[in-house]
Amino acid sequence: MTHQRNMPPVWFRLPQGFHDIGPDDRASLLAVAEALGSPDAHQELSQLADGLEELAGHDVLHTAIGFHPEEPLGVATSLFSLTIQRAEQPNPRLTVARTALAIAHSSLWESSIRRFIDLPSALPCCLVAGIISVPNVEQRLFQARVATVHPDGLHLLVLDLTSASTQHAEAYTDILEAVAHTLLFTDPEPSAPTATGTSRILEVLL
Repeated sequence: MTHQRNMPPVWFRLPQGFHDIGPDDRASLLAVAEALGSPDAHQELSQLADGLEELAGHDVLHTAIGFHPEEPLGVATSLFSLTIQRAEQPNPRLTVARTALAIAHSSLWESSIRRFIDLPSALPCCLVAGIISVPNVEQRLFQARVATVHPDGLHLLVLDLTSASTQHAEAYTDILEAVAHTLLFTDPEPSAPTATGTSRILEVLL
């Protein structure tokens, strides 16, 4: 769950391997990198720590970092974020379409795919995913972004998943789409089943 004043609460589920983290956790994040003993992991986690600091003040309400083991002794890392903003106009489908178009037209993309997602809530939803090239960052990054709306029609939600492990682009795309399927906008009862599609998360874990 995420909640902030003047923003509606949203519930969602992240798969195993993801841990909540914020801009104030940079020291802990780098300590984890040192403990992993992997130069590649240290570089990736340093980049993600920089990204966390840049996200502050941009309507980002939740961030989490993902750790997934790679053969033989590596670790793939990723950064998840959820942004909620006031919608600029009342038509939810138009809000999502304009947002997805703006995302897709970013000059950062080297290549990308775009598709609509059918959510259990039937809310309009679009995914854009691919490889991006960020200024002042030598290594190319994978990024997947999902745009949808709150049922009140007044708020835009954008889910992001970014990783330097571009070789896992397809799996990370599936992970973010699966997270989007878990979005809920009312407090779920502890005994209630989770949102449709959460079982897919286990199928795409690295």
